[in-house]
Amino acid sequence: MYVSARTDYAVRAMLAITAAHPRLVKAAELAATQDIPLSFLHGILLDLRRAGLLHSHRGMDGGYALTRPPDEIAIGDVVRATGGALSSVRGQPTEVARYHGAAAGLRDVWLAVRDAIEGVLDTTTLADLSATSTVQTT
Repeated sequence: MYVSARTDYAVRAMLAITAAHPRLVKAAELAATQDIPLSFLHGILLDLRRAGLLHSHRGMDGGYALTRPPDEIAIGDVVRATGGALSSVRGQPTEVARYHGAAAGLRDVWLAVRDAIEGVLDTTTLADLSATSTVQTT
């Protein structure tokens, strides 16, 4: 699995928003605390809003907040919102890969890899990672 900078930034931003929950967090604060270029972050936050993971509030006291509790947002949700499918083969969905002859069993390997990735990312929530980081820093 390849994790792009965009996806890494998105997960980090969501974790920072989770840590501040329920307080609203401004994009500039996220950019500064997570060392994310602000112009790049704006596009990421837009993707997360469009995916229904964040809502934004305008004005002086505005900022971003989670749309659901942190234990209801999986890391897989964030990854899909910013990076699309969790796995692919030659740019196509994993399930459409077809092989013949000596490579016939390869499709099963790619499907197992996809299932393993989904198993981790879809069962790990923002709350799980927040609890982990709290335990590790104390």
